[in-house]
Amino acid sequence: MQKLFTYLCFLLVTFTYAQELNLPVFTQYLADNNFVISPTYAGIGDNVKLRANGLTQWVGIKNAPDNQSFYGDVRIADRSGIGLSLYNDRNGNTIQTGAKFSFAHHLVLDYYAKMYLSLGISYNINNFRIDINNFNTTYENPTIDPYITDDRRTTNHNFDVGALFRLKGLFVSLNVNNILEKKLEESERVFEPNLLLNYQVYAGYTILGPKKSGLEFEPSIFYQMFTSDKRSATDVNFKVRKYDRKEDYIWGGISYRFLNDQFFKPLNIGPMVGFKKSLFYFGYAYQVTTNDLSAYNSGTHVVTIGIDFLQGISNCPCTQDPVHH
Repeated sequence: MQKLFTYLCFLLVTFTYAQELNLPVFTQYLADNNFVISPTYAGIGDNVKLRANGLTQWVGIKNAPDNQSFYGDVRIADRSGIGLSLYNDRNGNTIQTGAKFSFAHHLVLDYYAKMYLSLGISYNINNFRIDINNFNTTYENPTIDPYITDDRRTTNHNFDVGALFRLKGLFVSLNVNNILEKKLEESERVFEPNLLLNYQVYAGYTILGPKKSGLEFEPSIFYQMFTSDKRSATDVNFKVRKYDRKEDYIWGGISYRFLNDQFFKPLNIGPMVGFKKSLFYFGYAYQVTTNDLSAYNSGTHVVTIGIDFLQGISNCPCTQDPVHH
């Protein structure tokens, strides 16, 4: 039990560093919401796209990470888009709330080859605090440390930039997140990294199924690396969509996440399913934890609901969804 407790504490601290000033990325982006990954996706599509995510990690373990987030993006004019991300993230006694305001511009590199380049930027504001109301005395510590007198609330501002290349069914996105250093008090520098810069690469290929089958196959990978300690992880994903004549569809897939020096020891693995019916979208993802915590929790659950409305076709193909006909 002591080993488990030590391991859990280590993971919680690690995830706190990983998530601070970053939306926790699990498989939300695979719920047909690539805007989670990059501001470059703002305005790609023929409608206003709204998505809400609820994520509960390690169900069954007290004070495990929990997150709620909202995403919305829309095209403005023919070649640009704007987007908004809001989130509330709790990890034990640490709480974060924040917002991202995004802008993207889309260029046609080759009209006939369907080759496009999108450039995006996000301004981020993040509020971080400690919930001291949950601090309780114990037999070993009968009094609360008098040094803890407030919630240590801090506000940070930062920027993300990204580029997205598309060629027919191929897409490759490169993003640089938190390009500014985090402001820290002198006493905090020993315990916290002030450089939260991280790189993300998201790439995949949409393969059309047999003619008139309405099928799409989409293998993809998502890579993330933090410069502070060089830790990195990769998702290997596979999705299948089935469209009907009304452009509604159902989909399913699977995701495999691992640290890049431990390919055969996955962090998480799990299935995903969802559907789009008229304006409404629903997605669900389940991830099985494959480390020492697996015996003490029932996995991670992610639910996505959304609405697509105000459909309008752009005169520029660089803002239209990939064809699936």
